Amino acid sequence: MANETQHQGGTAEMAAPEHTRSGQVYRPDVDILEKHDELLIVADMPGVNPDDIDIKFEDGTLTIYGRVTDGRLDREKLLLQEYGIGDYYRTFRISEQIDASKISADMVDGMLTLRLLKAEHAKPRKIKVAAK
Repeated sequence: MANETQHQGGTAEMAAPEHTRSGQVYRPDVDILEKHDELLIVADMPGVNPDDIDIKFEDGTLTIYGRVTDGRLDREKLLLQEYGIGDYYRTFRISEQIDASKISADMVDGMLTLRLLKAEHAKPRKIKVAAK
């Protein structure tokens, strides 16, 4: 999985769709773990409600978009801001070793976990040796 492609002159970001909503868009930090029968993508997306997450898989590309609503009241006067408010957006190229029909996701305490099950043909298997 990678979210960049190689070009002759070096590395360039893949073209990403433009969003019509104004404001900041952040790239969430992720951990990717490989287990025997699945890959786990754990994305840090604080401030996003599960209903405001859009996950799509199309043509080998997994797209994660999380919409953040600013919880501050308009009448509050901000004296210092160290934490930016904005949506989250990230894409990944997924290999054919993943069974796209079995991708699942859950959100707990600002952490989005995606489970990408490996296709049967991609799972390691033990081959028994017959004695003759």
